Amino acid sequence: MRSSRLVYLTAGVVLTTGAISTPIDSGRTQHRVKSLKVTVLSTMLADHGLGEWGFAALIEADGHRILFDTGNRPETVLQNARELGIDLSSVPDMVLSHHHGDHTGGLLTLRRALATKTPSALARVHVAPGIFSSRRKSDGKEETNPTIALKAPLEASGAVFVEHRQPKEIFPGIWLTGPVPRPHPERDWGAPMKLVTSDGLVTDSIPEDMALIINTDRGFVVVVGCGHAGTINTIEYGQKIVGPEPVYALIGGLHLFAATDSALAWTAGRLRDAKLSYLLGGHCTGLEAVYRIRELAVLGRKRAVVAAVGSSFDASKGIDPLSLAQ
Repeated sequence: MRSSRLVYLTAGVVLTTGAISTPIDSGRTQHRVKSLKVTVLSTMLADHGLGEWGFAALIEADGHRILFDTGNRPETVLQNARELGIDLSSVPDMVLSHHHGDHTGGLLTLRRALATKTPSALARVHVAPGIFSSRRKSDGKEETNPTIALKAPLEASGAVFVEHRQPKEIFPGIWLTGPVPRPHPERDWGAPMKLVTSDGLVTDSIPEDMALIINTDRGFVVVVGCGHAGTINTIEYGQKIVGPEPVYALIGGLHLFAATDSALAWTAGRLRDAKLSYLLGGHCTGLEAVYRIRELAVLGRKRAVVAAVGSSFDASKGIDPLSLAQ
């Protein structure tokens, strides 16, 4: 049986606790999403709108609309959505994959702009534990976590942060991983920042990094911001959550732009073993990494594409790369 859950409010953050037991321990969830489209709203390459070092995507699944990350600059996602004819005011849920500014930069601007039209717009912000933890540069002095300063004004606007310590099915067939276990030594994070803990400063491995898992009849779709927890660690955790399904699509930033040839070969081999069908690699994935995975995982030009602003993945149609990246 599925374990019970507790939901309670503390210091402006809703905490969800209680591990899921059914899919991880003995079976799989039976909920499957029938209709799915993921549209990229922030990444570096742009056919339309503004490109930037950041990531954001709109997930539309069986009538549910979720904004995953908010890009880097305050206005980018708002402007790109308008240019693409996408109305974000009817999106109640937002996911922040982790604390970095290139994923949280548009958060406050989006909430304030959209709430004037629809008070419930982006009013639920899903996060994992540690996103508000203090970070420092190596000298231990300067605070480097931008989400700390965003928390109070977001809550003042009426938004609520929902913290996920364990995997959670937020809608039928749509899961948040919570923090991802890391059995494989994928060191997919950047500059050596320091995390402030009760034991002092430690290397910040971005422990709050989480992904969105969407279960479909063709396998599960993974949406990641930077994949700091590791591409394969995230994929394998997704299989524990929804069962040993093939990976139908992998979308977002994988933080492989500086990966060695051997690391890319290992990752591509594991993705091929997981029966990956589509890759829409944006942001920190890296151009060369997308092409290498395309080759080594035997995906072909239409199934492994560099993400651009406005490019999309549809569960029934595949990837629409627009013009630049096709």
